[in-house]
Amino acid sequence: MRIGLLTEGGYPYVSGDARLWCDRLVRGLRQHEFDVYALCRTERQEADGWIPLPPHVGRVRTAPLWTSQDDGVAYGRRARRRFTEAYGELAAALCAAPEPGAPQGGSEKVGPEADRFGSALYALAELARDEGGLARALRSEAAVRALEGACRAPGALRAARAAGVPDLLEVAAHVERALRPLSLDWYGDDGLGSVDLCHATSGAAAALPGLLAGHFAGIPLLVTEYGVRLRSHYLGTTYETRPVRALLASFQRLLAAEVYRRAACVTPGNAHARRWQERCGADRAKVRTVYPGMEASRFTEVGEAADRADPNTLVWVGRVEPAKDLVCLLHAFAEIRKAEPKARLRVVGTAADAEGAEYLGQCRTLAAQLFPDEAEGVHAVGDNPVSFEEIGGPEVPDLAEAYAAGAVVVLSSVVEGFPISLVEAMFCGRATVSTDVGAVVEVIGGTGLVVPPRNPRALAEACLALLRDPARRERLGAAARARALELFTVEQNVAAFHGIYLEIVSHAPVRRVVLDDTGEPLPFGAPAEAHLPGRWTEPRLPGARPRWACAQDAAWAPVRAAMRPHAAVPAAEGAR
Repeated sequence: MRIGLLTEGGYPYVSGDARLWCDRLVRGLRQHEFDVYALCRTERQEADGWIPLPPHVGRVRTAPLWTSQDDGVAYGRRARRRFTEAYGELAAALCAAPEPGAPQGGSEKVGPEADRFGSALYALAELARDEGGLARALRSEAAVRALEGACRAPGALRAARAAGVPDLLEVAAHVERALRPLSLDWYGDDGLGSVDLCHATSGAAAALPGLLAGHFAGIPLLVTEYGVRLRSHYLGTTYETRPVRALLASFQRLLAAEVYRRAACVTPGNAHARRWQERCGADRAKVRTVYPGMEASRFTEVGEAADRADPNTLVWVGRVEPAKDLVCLLHAFAEIRKAEPKARLRVVGTAADAEGAEYLGQCRTLAAQLFPDEAEGVHAVGDNPVSFEEIGGPEVPDLAEAYAAGAVVVLSSVVEGFPISLVEAMFCGRATVSTDVGAVVEVIGGTGLVVPPRNPRALAEACLALLRDPARRERLGAAARARALELFTVEQNVAAFHGIYLEIVSHAPVRRVVLDDTGEPLPFGAPAEAHLPGRWTEPRLPGARPRWACAQDAAWAPVRAAMRPHAAVPAAEGAR
């Protein structure tokens, strides 16, 4: 089959999100053809180029989200009317306040504003296809006026009614950026219209081309989210004014609901993401949890070797940022040092950005204040029990050595999605102590200790319990490695998506003839089920019989009645 892989700011670029797992997926499914449709976020990302692509990637088409040139499309009177009506409906859906007591979950319970948003979105897409683009129209004064009218309309959000001209301009600019995929020429028979399945790597901008391919050509859509984009939007919102925050949150919420509703299947990476998706309207029957696939071979030597770690050393590995709460870890380690003077803490990682670099400096300062350099004697050089290191240094040449350096791996985050560092520690056979955030409990599954976040005393007690019990550490480490090899490898991830691809395509109609190397039609190139008209399966309760079986029972009922010798006699009467 031919898969249209839809990415945003990731594969096939050298840098970006979801690059590694997309590359592993494509290389693991060599029996399929892949066409990559990538949205680029920044100019630097585009300048860095692509990673080497396997030969079964047929084509790569890219489009920038970081810039949008004027398409030069001048609308006539009728087109301007169509745009004003469609954009006005979109703005009205953004500004509409939900009814009191309105249900918040389930695709069959989506409110009227969601239907309004979807209809307006597809109307704008049809206008872009008919006229050649939307760039000029989305930046026009008509768009801002339509947004202003929706904000001033009765029943609008209270925050939207307070929006001023600068707020309206900022919201219109963000909406224009988000809707740039509507103006792309990807949806014809020479593009996404020729694939068997669209696979979007997020539920935001990357899924928009998949929605349009389904709208124009009936292509089924699969959405994979290892981090729910709507959740990231809520956590990362830095807009200054309340009206802008409210309107953009409404846009992201309605877009996510439309993506989940139209998708043939939604595959979250963990139960934490699944709850977010179901809360935003994803139908539970269409949601399949598929854990991320990680390369286990790089940790095999450490995981299978005898434990050579320092029994008194704790290790923290990850990107340094405030959400990791290293301050809590340092205060917990101060309690640990009081009970175990030989204990050491190694912090291995680099700053994620400028904010992370500032936070790392604060943590270094705090460590120097809590743990002054200590010396064993008057002639020895002082040493701090807390060290800050980076991967690639002389003592930590690679990631596996970082986990091998300690007897216990610690995670102290206050916000976490899927904890990759925990899975890596599990591959290495290390016992872990973690805070109960995100998908931590789901990943560990009883093979490590979990404590509440922002609780240094609980974190210290859990670490001390493992430092003082080597046999328990060994048991937990062995169980953690077995669990990771069963659930979180690349092989299980690729096998899961291979089965999902086949299931989705088997329920979709045939759109192209599959040819062999000589140009002849390939027998059984498409599943036989796809040739049947109409619905060939139907939802029913477990144990219920299909309609065709019930129809046969009804047809044979008179025959069975004629063949019946006599009516049964009740037991009470027979006793008389």
